[in-house]
Amino acid sequence: MNTPSREQIENCGTSVVVRFPGPRKVLSTSWLNGGYRADLQGVFNHQIPRDACEACHSGGNILEYLGSVARDLGLDPETVSGMVTRADMKNTVMGSKTFRDLTVTAVVTAGIDKNGGRAGDPASYYEHGDSFEPLGGTINIILLIGADLPEYTMARAIMTATEAKAATLQQLVARSLYSTGIATGSGTDMIVIVSDPASPLRLSDAGKHSVLGELIGKTVIQAMLAALEKETGLSPDSQRDALVRLQRYRVTREDLWDAAAKTAGTDPPSRVNRKLFYQYLDVLAKRPAVVALVAAALHIVDEAEWGLISRTEACDAVCHILRGTTWADGSPCAETDPLQNVNGMLASHVVDTIRRDDRCVQRETDTGH
Repeated sequence: MNTPSREQIENCGTSVVVRFPGPRKVLSTSWLNGGYRADLQGVFNHQIPRDACEACHSGGNILEYLGSVARDLGLDPETVSGMVTRADMKNTVMGSKTFRDLTVTAVVTAGIDKNGGRAGDPASYYEHGDSFEPLGGTINIILLIGADLPEYTMARAIMTATEAKAATLQQLVARSLYSTGIATGSGTDMIVIVSDPASPLRLSDAGKHSVLGELIGKTVIQAMLAALEKETGLSPDSQRDALVRLQRYRVTREDLWDAAAKTAGTDPPSRVNRKLFYQYLDVLAKRPAVVALVAAALHIVDEAEWGLISRTEACDAVCHILRGTTWADGSPCAETDPLQNVNGMLASHVVDTIRRDDRCVQRETDTGH
């Protein structure tokens, strides 16, 4: 595939290579010829095998590894920059957006399920010497811009692309694995910005107010949405499940069973047991109304965590929202923990549904139907 500015993009099995037809300005976060360079002939994104990943973590040299990958691809390690990821190259997504004579192309691989995190989360490691964190669930972006950009504009392009990445994850409510926050990226993300110094179009702004910034944002979001679904199955469809939403808070099916035991009262359904509870829970958790109400209540939990409202106000609001529904009417409210209110009401809904079905079965038995 060739871009409008004539870069050649090819899939080479475990690597995707972008070859330049002439001089290009490149700004990257790579170990190999990273930073700003104007003498590179191409860039690549490489799927690193697990054993090589672990070897780098054990003291191996990632720079040497990237150099060997470059040579295997027939590239000069001195004039190429490369990124690594555990994502499969067959799940690479390429997308472009154009306005008049300006085209922005994004080449993206994306995974968030292994090490997704939120800026400010607890750290995973402290760098010392050549220690290297194993990669798994990395978002790598190559952004090809059909215009001549000054160095400072390329740096702004990284900012805009990074904001677009965070916006995509927020849109999907992708969870951090290190906190209860919404992820803003993974711990190992990388990016490459490429601009064409021979282009007659010279642009000085890549921020959100500029058309270039808009194209960067839209291109990255579109490509990331597709790449995340291809690599990990993360999509709007996969998030339409109250149990998935609760995973961000480390709430399990077992936690909801425990909550059910507290809310069942003195008149539990005659047929209720753990297996039956889970069967009903799995079905009810996917009902659109349940997903919407749990999502609304969990946003209130977030607002309390961020300090925008007090925990007492959050508890009251959660109870008000959920008690106003047919499926949570009369459910008990805890007084100190808004998340426990959500759990208790969802568990109570499952128990009440089993109870209603149990009564229907009993009436049919009594009437001989």
